[in-house]
Amino acid sequence: MQTLGFVGAGPVGTTFGVCLSSRGYNVLGVADINPSASERFAKLVSGCRVFDKGQELVDAAEMVFLTTADDFISKVCSSFKWRQGQVVVHCSGASTVEYLDAAKNQGALVGSIHPCLSFANVEQAISSLPGSTFGIEAEEPVKSVLTGIARALEGDIVYLTSEDKTLYHAAATMAANYFYTLEKLATDLWRNFGKTPADGIKAYMPLLKGALANIESVGFPNCLTGPIARGDVATVRRHLSALKGSAPELLPLYKMLGFCTIPIGQAKGSLAAEKAQELSVLLTA
Repeated sequence: MQTLGFVGAGPVGTTFGVCLSSRGYNVLGVADINPSASERFAKLVSGCRVFDKGQELVDAAEMVFLTTADDFISKVCSSFKWRQGQVVVHCSGASTVEYLDAAKNQGALVGSIHPCLSFANVEQAISSLPGSTFGIEAEEPVKSVLTGIARALEGDIVYLTSEDKTLYHAAATMAANYFYTLEKLATDLWRNFGKTPADGIKAYMPLLKGALANIESVGFPNCLTGPIARGDVATVRRHLSALKGSAPELLPLYKMLGFCTIPIGQAKGSLAAEKAQELSVLLTA
């Protein structure tokens, strides 16, 4: 099995390092411009050595993960001397393998593996990485190497081309990051009736957990509930009126989301055609 090195000891690199080490991969070492981050990484990974110089790590490892911030992948890659047949990968969802061209041009084999996972908290990410879906962009033989890593982590796999990568990441951003935005906007509205956003979060947690459970258990379109699913035009009209008075800046967003929800209600079979038409007119006015 190849010896692994990590350049970048942030949440992504640390999570991969810990999880791969626990599954028998030989994580040789780590290098990071932040010494404390490297030390934390090494303490979590048995047998891992901290390298003060990234080039020394690159020279020692057979497979190198560049787990820096996306904006620095290409720059960091270009700063090293690579060797023929060495494997170099990054874990960015948005960046293509072209960011590793400096290594490829020196004879290294390149690829990327991106987990559909939030890395806000390292401990949570370490427990959640196994079983994730991994987006892999690579040609053989790296494709098989990364497939093996995904399978060792008990994950599902989606193979991507460079052309797929940006849309793949945009979809993940909509699913996760903008979900947070929606909850922030929704809970901020609680200030309008004398409560705090924290009160809103507490109130919504059972609702959100139930919604996620519905997606997992019955899927689309049957998971949809609420006024659009019921064809409750009067309630939607009152929502619009309330938002116009208290948070008019949210009206375009509410209308767009409501309009996009109409086809889901129709597919579920709970939204009659005439009600769908009324809602469409109301939400596009």
